[in-house]
Amino acid sequence: MNPNRNAPAPPPAAPSPSRAKILLAEDDRFLCKAASAALRRKGWEVVVAGDGEAALEAVRAGGVDLVLLDLILPRLDGFEVLARLRQNPATAQTRVIVLTNLGQVSDIRRARECGAEGYMVKGELDLADLTARVAGVLAARPAP
Repeated sequence: MNPNRNAPAPPPAAPSPSRAKILLAEDDRFLCKAASAALRRKGWEVVVAGDGEAALEAVRAGGVDLVLLDLILPRLDGFEVLARLRQNPATAQTRVIVLTNLGQVSDIRRARECGAEGYMVKGELDLADLTARVAGVLAARPAP
């Protein structure tokens, strides 16, 4: 006789960090496709915004756990997006990793001063490094 036969089912597991929602604010379609596929393979939901205004709207709508933010975007550049996120109490704690072609020390410093938690240069981008960086930022602190 199996004593576990009539045991109650275990409670459902809490939502996993692997269910995080990532906003990819990027206007390069090729990079969007490649990065989205790599992020989805890790179990994350990916939403794409092709310009800065759309990125702000997506974050304001809620549910975004992390933003991958290009600095050179149509309509509103990434520095302005980052500044507006930090100025709004509802979005001030949004985690952001900058993903851009700008590799100057002054750009990196400026992004960090604006509250970016990471900075990656597209020309040096490896998708495995991208997913590892995202995982690290997601694990470093709870979602806002």
